[in-house]
Amino acid sequence: MDYQTLTYALENDVAVITLARPDKMNALTTQMRAEIAHAATQGGKEARVLVLTGEGRAFCSGQDLGDRASGGAADTERTLRDEYAPMLRAIVNCPIPTISAVNGPAAGAGANLALAADVVIATESAYFLQAFTRIGLIPDAGGTYTLPRSMGTAKAMGAALFADKISARQADDWGMIWEAVADAEFDAVWRSRAAHLAAGPTVAYAQAKRAIRGSWDNSFEDQLTLEGQAQGVCGKSRDFQEGVLAFMEKRDATFEGR
Repeated sequence: MDYQTLTYALENDVAVITLARPDKMNALTTQMRAEIAHAATQGGKEARVLVLTGEGRAFCSGQDLGDRASGGAADTERTLRDEYAPMLRAIVNCPIPTISAVNGPAAGAGANLALAADVVIATESAYFLQAFTRIGLIPDAGGTYTLPRSMGTAKAMGAALFADKISARQADDWGMIWEAVADAEFDAVWRSRAAHLAAGPTVAYAQAKRAIRGSWDNSFEDQLTLEGQAQGVCGKSRDFQEGVLAFMEKRDATFEGR
């Protein structure tokens, strides 16, 4: 696919999707959503880690309200169903670990796009903003699902109703994201995190994602069954054999992945 609204780069088993509409703070359009979905699917097939970040001063400012291809504000339900849902599923269901490297403001659907990843790393100057009620809408792009699960109902409700900016440091303290790092260290940190995952046990990562995401719908007994099934898959992998052998030999493991 010839990408027009983002760049896609694959290096050392890390696929990096960079939203590339910096003049519009990487606001989401119909075309961009389709390209993100395609790139995330592609990364899941050929990489061991997927990273989503933004070009310029913002991560993503949310829906481009001037994008006529989206059908306008009156067609929000169709846009969410036919454009946002496939993009979000491509990220959430990606078989490899996903990282949102939030380089700047993440607002509206852009904030919830970031939160769809397995791990969110943000620069300290970034912020998250559920801006929807400012224009008479509710959080979408998965926000009503991810927010209460990441920081609890009370904080999620306040974020939705007040539409206040949440600094990256606040988001870190509240458990909304994995970590906020100093601006000067941000690029090195997320790249180091991505490299760490790229060298790790891919089968175990996939099963951990499956088990943790599935836990919300399970009873304790159901979750114990799911854990057992997932661990059974891991136990039959070459990565497990290598991990045990490396432990016995007191050396670092070299995981082959899938």
